[in-house]
Amino acid sequence: MTVEEAEKVLRENFAPWVLDLGLRVEEVGEGTARLRLPWSGRLAREGGGLSGQALMAAADTATVLAVAGARGGFVPMTTVQLQTTFQRAVRDADVLVDVRLTKLGRTLAFADVAMAADGRPDDLVAHATAVYAILGG
Repeated sequence: MTVEEAEKVLRENFAPWVLDLGLRVEEVGEGTARLRLPWSGRLAREGGGLSGQALMAAADTATVLAVAGARGGFVPMTTVQLQTTFQRAVRDADVLVDVRLTKLGRTLAFADVAMAADGRPDDLVAHATAVYAILGG
């Protein structure tokens, strides 16, 4: 799947409020994806840190695209579990969301998601693990 194809999946399959996050697909492979969550004051919470809800939505969206990349295109799926650990606040910086599928079965996908401020790939702002049910297997 190309970046352009992944961006089309994003535009055609996600709710308008997810699209309002401004996510941009930077890479997609067979079981991997990298999205950029651009910094926006609209996504900041009191105190100026990027909201956890925005980070979780970005992780969820990126994982769907990683599954799509592994399956050769979008397939209906639903989040079964998304557990996120927030490690530090991020202010005034884009966040790179890197997904790696750890297992892709016929009906379930498992993923590891690392989120880091742009320019600081080894300094995670959040980490997530996720499980998705692939509908219609």
